[in-house]
Amino acid sequence: MYAIVEIAGQQFKVSKDLKVYVHRLADKEGDAISFAKVLLLDDNGTITLGAPAVEGASVEAKVLQHLKGDKVIIFKKKRRKGYKKRNGHRQYLTQIQISGITFPGAKKEKAAPKKEAAPVTEEAEAPKKKAVKAKKEETQE
Repeated sequence: MYAIVEIAGQQFKVSKDLKVYVHRLADKEGDAISFAKVLLLDDNGTITLGAPAVEGASVEAKVLQHLKGDKVIIFKKKRRKGYKKRNGHRQYLTQIQISGITFPGAKKEKAAPKKEAAPVTEEAEAPKKKAVKAKKEETQE
């Protein structure tokens, strides 16, 4: 199950337990936040498109940390003019972890009962034994 959600002006494809770096959010570290602008939902092949957003759907996340991204250098130059301009910055980011995706009509998942393995009978193993025996005879010849 995944969703495409708009966070801080950018669109992200998210699923449960995914860690994402987004533009700096105002929330404090450790806070639980919710994003209501879900543009698309995929629930095991069943795709729901929003117009522009899916009604009642939301993505819950937890703020892990605030940090600065890698340094970005902007260098401008015009040849034979003596013009050079060097500039740069480090973007402020927030790392979040997606804790869940909720949408209307979602069924709560129940743990499926474990199926016991069927007992192996000699009839089922007979073709395997014949194949192994035939292979051994071929290699010996």
